[in-house]
Amino acid sequence: MRRLVEHALRAVFPSSAGIPGLDRLDFGARLDEVRRGPPMLRLGLYAATVLFVLLPVWTVFTPLPSFWLSPARLELHANRLAGSRIYLLRQIMLLLKTVGGLLWGADPEVRQALGLSPLGPDPGTFRGDQSRAPAGASAGAS
Repeated sequence: MRRLVEHALRAVFPSSAGIPGLDRLDFGARLDEVRRGPPMLRLGLYAATVLFVLLPVWTVFTPLPSFWLSPARLELHANRLAGSRIYLLRQIMLLLKTVGGLLWGADPEVRQALGLSPLGPDPGTFRGDQSRAPAGASAGAS
């Protein structure tokens, strides 16, 4: 499944004019972090990936999985999914773009190409924040 997820994310974030895309980057370690995320995120990512792979028959009228398409047909497939009039098909691309964008934007090579400083290490503060809340504080209090 990992190779299919990588294929879909690379198709959604190709390289362009001096800015590397996921097709040129090694994002395996960060993808492992995503795969350790909440079960609903993993389920959505896997479902979106499977649909992305199987839907060229709908978008480009080719009865092949997306990993067998030519680069031009793959780009057309991704564009047609993203611009579909059917809401649920657009949501496939939204989820892939959200996960891919997080992986892409955190890459040091991309950040350098955009003139941004590299991100520091993950402080890990999000995991378990609720259990470290001060006594008497509620999650909805401001």
